[in-house]
Amino acid sequence: MADFEISGERIARGTRRTVDIPVSVFSDHTPVHLSAHVVHGKRPGPVMFVSAGIHGDEVIGMEIVRRLLKSKPLGALRGTLIAVPIVNTFGFLNHSRYLPDRRDLNRCFPGTTEGSMASRLAHIFMEEIVARADFGIDLHSAAIHRTNLPQIRLTPGNARLEEMGRAFAAPVMMQSSLRDGSLRMAAEEMGCDVLLYEAGEGLRFDEVAARAGVAGILRVMNMRGMVGHKGIPKARGETLMCEGSTWARAPAGGLFRGYRGSGEMVVKGDVLGGISDPFGELEYEVIAPWSGVVVGRTMLPVVNEGDALFHIGRLPTSADEPMEPEHHAPRLLDEDEII
Repeated sequence: MADFEISGERIARGTRRTVDIPVSVFSDHTPVHLSAHVVHGKRPGPVMFVSAGIHGDEVIGMEIVRRLLKSKPLGALRGTLIAVPIVNTFGFLNHSRYLPDRRDLNRCFPGTTEGSMASRLAHIFMEEIVARADFGIDLHSAAIHRTNLPQIRLTPGNARLEEMGRAFAAPVMMQSSLRDGSLRMAAEEMGCDVLLYEAGEGLRFDEVAARAGVAGILRVMNMRGMVGHKGIPKARGETLMCEGSTWARAPAGGLFRGYRGSGEMVVKGDVLGGISDPFGELEYEVIAPWSGVVVGRTMLPVVNEGDALFHIGRLPTSADEPMEPEHHAPRLLDEDEII
């Protein structure tokens, strides 16, 4: 098995090294790098990348990568793992989803050498990381003030990704169409399948999300013949496949109280939460628009009309149609309800 080459450096088989790939220079002349840790196995096998921090405030993926690189199964790795814990260094340092030019990196792939800062970073990632890989797993979380149940997003109709998704064994798996400029679309056009993992909340660590992420990645590596099964937790239950999803939105602005958490099953018409005015005189109910599983929700108690509150994954067994708007009508609290 030959040495692995990346950014002009060679990593011998059976060794590992962090490689700093030049990206840019900050305005104060501080250099910026795309740092990738390469674990090159002694025996041949696939090349896999794991990336996190495409959105700089989604830090749970960085913790997953850290734990993955310390995991024992990597000691007998077949093939090569390229781990990039922080893709968007600019956003990470500023606790921001975006780059300094306010662009979303995950809408700028495959990028160019002469475009915006985001476009140039996307191009470097494609050329140095994706082009060397057979497949990848991209780690994300919900945005700030929201949380996601650990879940896998799949490209519709891609049987290879569905097989990897079932091996990952997250609680939920959802079909998710490719978006122009996304890493998934650009990578698949290059012939590299990318599994997307969503879990937890922006700018927060979540132990359940971190453990599920590390275990899922190792299960996929086991399925692809890169590591053995020893030391890899077994899946605890069957993955739920959702055929679609929708948001239950705030029928009015006010103070929000959520009654359901991520992972809970709901039935069309269930009361998911309540919204009241600051005086406690008006009360609005947040109603489940269809039956399914709560795959995400807001963490903010202060909401405006139309804000997304509960993300509900629709199961194939549910034939319910979305509810009509009149089901969200407010009601005036009775005097004996006011505390």
